[in-house]
Amino acid sequence: MKQFYAADLHGQTEITDFFMVKSAGIKVGSNKKQYFDVLLGDKTGEVNSKKWDISEHEAPMLAAIKEGDIIKVRAQVTDWQGQTQLRIGRIRMSNQEDGLDVSDYIKTAPEPSEDMYAFIYGTAEAMEDQDLRRLCTKVLADNKERLLYYPAATRNHHAEYGGLLYHVKRMLMTGLRVCEVYENLNRDLVAAGVILHDIEKLNEIQSNAYGISPGYSFEGQLLGHLVQGVKFLDRTCRELGFSEEKTLMLEHMILSHHYEPEFGSPKKPLFPEAEVLHYLDILDARMFDMEDALRGVTPGEFSDRIWTLDNRKVYKPKGE
Repeated sequence: MKQFYAADLHGQTEITDFFMVKSAGIKVGSNKKQYFDVLLGDKTGEVNSKKWDISEHEAPMLAAIKEGDIIKVRAQVTDWQGQTQLRIGRIRMSNQEDGLDVSDYIKTAPEPSEDMYAFIYGTAEAMEDQDLRRLCTKVLADNKERLLYYPAATRNHHAEYGGLLYHVKRMLMTGLRVCEVYENLNRDLVAAGVILHDIEKLNEIQSNAYGISPGYSFEGQLLGHLVQGVKFLDRTCRELGFSEEKTLMLEHMILSHHYEPEFGSPKKPLFPEAEVLHYLDILDARMFDMEDALRGVTPGEFSDRIWTLDNRKVYKPKGE
């Protein structure tokens, strides 16, 4: 039975337990010696880990460790630049005799994937705009199998089993409420933008069936999901007979939703629905990161520094 979870390592000094490998590789330090750099995780989160000064006889075994493997480590819990880190002393692969429950090691969205998919598909099916309804239901149906497990990122927000669906579902829930307040917004266009904005992450990111990503695809590295999304929409909208205006508006929403050039958007939003899409995206990402950072934090204390939140520490109130 698993004893130590990634979110609960604060205050520990030494642990021995099993973790799932999220990424791994042998690197060479400034002292010219090899070390094993591994990101370990479980259902509660992740922790950066190192095995320093590896010997020649250890190297082949460590080099064979890959994403998705479950390994047992004995390690010192340390702090490095405000982040919890494991300094590994011993390491071995798990085996069937260990009797592990894989659900302890997979970080999953808090809702069943089938339920999230049904909500998103139902919203698409209810669209009054026939073009947007045809497009969104087709995209969702064509990609259902992968959507059920795909993460929304290799690291950071929604990097979990079903994470892409969870991100889209919460954005969609918020977006529909926003349309009730700002009645000038085209509800179907906002919903379509949410459903489609990250759809090409399915081809930008690589993932196994556990929702664990080893990195980016070749095309993903060269283009990224914004450009991939524009290519996909241009092709698909033409096949479905969309007008030029509607096609370009959808493409603009995809292209502009990161808002700033340094984050991949060459254009800022140029109409209200595109502006709203950006803020729905960033709001859900920030709320996820804060919620994730506070998991396991004692009330009245601060989290570790969170890189995606500009290295901020997040406070968890004591409450009443």
